[in-house]
Amino acid sequence: MAVASLPVPSRWPSLYGRDVLRLADLSPDDIVQLVQLARDLKQIQKLRIPFEPLKGKTLAMIFEKASTRTRVSFSVGMQQLGGHILELSPTTLQISRGETLEDTARVLSRYVDALMVRTGPHDRLESLAEAATIPVINGLSDDYHPCQLLADLLTLYERFGTLNGLVVTYVGDGSNMANSWIEAAALLGFGLRLAVPPGYEPPAAVLEWGQSEAKSRGGGVYLTHDPKEAAVDADVIYTDVWVSMGQEAETEARLTAFAPFQVNRLLMQLASRHTVFMHCLPAHRGQEVTEDVIDGDQSVVWDQAENRLHAQKALLLSLLANPS
Repeated sequence: MAVASLPVPSRWPSLYGRDVLRLADLSPDDIVQLVQLARDLKQIQKLRIPFEPLKGKTLAMIFEKASTRTRVSFSVGMQQLGGHILELSPTTLQISRGETLEDTARVLSRYVDALMVRTGPHDRLESLAEAATIPVINGLSDDYHPCQLLADLLTLYERFGTLNGLVVTYVGDGSNMANSWIEAAALLGFGLRLAVPPGYEPPAAVLEWGQSEAKSRGGGVYLTHDPKEAAVDADVIYTDVWVSMGQEAETEARLTAFAPFQVNRLLMQLASRHTVFMHCLPAHRGQEVTEDVIDGDQSVVWDQAENRLHAQKALLLSLLANPS
C-alpha cells in the first residue's frame, strides 16, 4: 500500500470524554468505526507514518490484577500516539490505606486525561467512573472485557471482511469474555453459540438481554451444554482459561467440570476448514486448548494479541482527541 493511498485519519468516532466500562457503552456504529479506525492505525504504524495527536495527554493505569497484553498495548499505544503513561499500583496508592475510590478518582481527574483500570468487581469501575471527570476505561473486570472484544472484532474483520452471517462458538466458562461476546452479538447481530458446563452459565439477565437484542438485529445467541453441537459448521471457535484470576480455590472442581469442553483437534474438525481458533490469552496448554490447535494453521491468537495494540490506540484516540 502506497503512503499516499492512506491519509492520516482526520475523523474518528465521537466518543470524546466518555467512559467505556463494557461494550454496551458503545453503539453498533461506534464499534464498526472503532474497528475501521484501528485498521487504519495499524497500516499507519506499519508504514512508519508519524501520527501523534495525543501529545500532552496522559493516561493513568491502575492494575489490581496481573497483566501482559493490556499493560503493554495501552502503554505502547499511548506512547505511539504521542502521549504519556503513568502506571499506578494499588499497593502504593492511598486506596491501600483507606482512601475511597471516589476520592481517588476525583484527585486523578485533576492530574491526568484518562484512567484505565484492570480490576475484579465491576462495581469498583462504576464507582471510579461516577466520581471521575475524565474517561474511565475497563481494562478487565470480573464481568466484562470490552477492550479484548474490540481486538477480537478487528481480527475477524481482517480474516473474513465482515461479521454478517458469521457464527462464533464460545466454549468454556460463562465469564467476562462470554458476557462481552454476548454484548457483541447483541449489538452487531451475528450468530453466537455458547457451550458451557452446567452451573457455569453467563448471568441470566445478560443472556436474556443479549438474545433479545441479537434477534432484533438478525442474529442470535444460543446456549448449550454440548460443545460438539456448538462447534458444527462454526466460523470461529473461541475459548478462555478455565480458572480465572481470583478463582484459584475452585481449581480442582473447575478442571473436572470443564474437561469435556477442551478445544482439541476433534472439536475443530466438527467446524470447517476455514474456521479460525481464537483465545484471549494467557493460555493453559493442555487444559482449555491443546497445543496442536493453538499452534496450528487455523489459530489466529497472535493476530489477536497484536490487535490489542491497534484497538487500544483507536479507543484512546476516540476518547481523548476531539476531532471537531
